[in-house]
Amino acid sequence: MERNRIRDFGIVPGRLETGKRNKITDVPGVKVGHCTVKTEENHTGITVIVPGADNAFAQKYTAAAYVHNGFGKSAGLVQVEELGTLETPIALTNTLNVGKVWDAMVDIVVEQCEQDGLEPMSINPVVGECNDSRINQIQKRVVGADEVRQAFASASEEFEEAGAGTICYGLKGGIGSASRVIRIGEKEYTIGVLVQSNFGATEDFVLNGESVGAKILDWKQEKDDMAASEEDKGSIMSILATDLPLTSRQLRRILRRTGVGIARTGGYTGHGSGEVMIGFTTANRIPSGAEEELLQIQAIPEHVI
Repeated sequence: MERNRIRDFGIVPGRLETGKRNKITDVPGVKVGHCTVKTEENHTGITVIVPGADNAFAQKYTAAAYVHNGFGKSAGLVQVEELGTLETPIALTNTLNVGKVWDAMVDIVVEQCEQDGLEPMSINPVVGECNDSRINQIQKRVVGADEVRQAFASASEEFEEAGAGTICYGLKGGIGSASRVIRIGEKEYTIGVLVQSNFGATEDFVLNGESVGAKILDWKQEKDDMAASEEDKGSIMSILATDLPLTSRQLRRILRRTGVGIARTGGYTGHGSGEVMIGFTTANRIPSGAEEELLQIQAIPEHVI
């Protein structure tokens, strides 16, 4: 079932032009896949962001990570921050499944490398998470190798903004995505963002500059509906992709601005929340083993973009 998006209701956030799909997959080469597990006990899943069609380990992506508030259990961020490269797709799942997803991604990358004649001695899968235990029986840890492979098999430029188990401003959370087209000189570039949202108190919700949280709470009370969240607990994973030819330092500067976007919706970074941002560019690919050359390149003064 195709879900309506906010623009279908006449609400147009921002001023810049969107890409064709208004999703992260407007960045050429990027694909997204999901696998959802829904039973009587569990409502959870996994989302994978595939940066391109070829082996990311063989040709790494210039990348960056930024932790705005670190109440989270993500894997792989340390190396991304240190080397400024991404060598695997990015996976998003629930908190207690990070390790199982990481393990499955190692197997997938090893298989890709065997096909390409590479022998990886170290692999850095990047896995993010949100805690969906309010809806999902998270201790069951039902996302494993089969679900990871199903998500990869479904990866496409067209994907549903779904997500499972998470709550955002007391409402349905999960996966959302958008893109914007910018022009620098005579060239056109795309910036796409995908989020896994699981944060925010209903009363704080701001929609395109209008405080609507209180109105939603009043409507829920009239309907005698379930109570909405009372405090800003939870997390939001933000994944940014672009075809801008950036260094990792420039990418990190852009990533930090995603926190401004979160704040504009009413989030204020509660103590128990994790705001984690990961970004990559499909330009400036780095051959495997060339990290030392990359460090030398990044030491050269760069033009401001």
